[in-house]
Amino acid sequence: MSQVVEKNMLVFSGTCNPELSDEIAKCLGVELGNVKITKFANGEIYARYLESVRGADVFIIQSVSGPSVNDALMELLIMTDAAMRASARSITAVITHYGYSRQDKKSAAREPITAKLVANLLTVAGVNRIITMDLHQGQIQGFFDIPVNHLTALPIFADYFREKQLDNLCVVSPDVGRAKAGKKLADILGADLAIMHKGRPAHNVAEITTVIGDVRGKNCILNDDMIDTAGSVTAGTQSLINKGAKSIHVCATHGLFSGPAYDRIENCKDIEEVVVCNTVPVPLERQTGKIKTISVAPLFARAIYNVYTENSVSELFDPDFAL
Repeated sequence: MSQVVEKNMLVFSGTCNPELSDEIAKCLGVELGNVKITKFANGEIYARYLESVRGADVFIIQSVSGPSVNDALMELLIMTDAAMRASARSITAVITHYGYSRQDKKSAAREPITAKLVANLLTVAGVNRIITMDLHQGQIQGFFDIPVNHLTALPIFADYFREKQLDNLCVVSPDVGRAKAGKKLADILGADLAIMHKGRPAHNVAEITTVIGDVRGKNCILNDDMIDTAGSVTAGTQSLINKGAKSIHVCATHGLFSGPAYDRIENCKDIEEVVVCNTVPVPLERQTGKIKTISVAPLFARAIYNVYTENSVSELFDPDFAL
């Protein structure tokens, strides 16, 4: 006896960024699924779905970020394992920030490639597809043998700066590795492009040695994929001011803001503002000064919907695409 099986989408949230998960669910017009996530006394993570996921297309939204990156990753893996063992039809990990993405190659002897290790862990746990945004290096997609939908926040930043109606714009890439993304943003805004040469004598230590391009008298937009301790941001700002820049606006997809980051940004008088996405939660009390957040929920919601309905996701990678 033949029977038509109806598709069923269930969206669940990890504990790292529940506000964004809730916003994505509202954009999709669904309720977040019911899942219990707790810790044992020794810190081990426990997850159990409190509703059936059998035969469902499960989407797990998680930001692999602080205050405990490792707990966030383990939580995602455990939620995936639980969904797989409960006979979910498919499992999509919606990773708003992909932790460990900076460790994407061996820069010195006897180093790990942790971004590849994380890809292996997610695949073995049972993830069938990844939806993520602005990886530190696009090549990380190749670490997976499952589909990866790699979104970008560049159109969202472009819309934000268009509304400010700044003239004589110059998009600045903080290093050569970010130059391609910087060129895309510059093309969307019709702006000039400048590129910095950045060295790292140690982890979380940045030295700007050269600025390639004319920034004198221009309103500069310093664009990066993430801000961690804000060392690169403040060093880059000083270099641009020394080269005669008129103003400095900073935008980055992921605002990690570790250690001295908040103090460095607030104390840097030459930074007009720092605009980040809500891929990583920023405390409300920190959004009252120079730091502003813009939402990526509509973009992630559209990606989830297109994956679920088996429609093309490629339009979302177009910098000119409008939600």
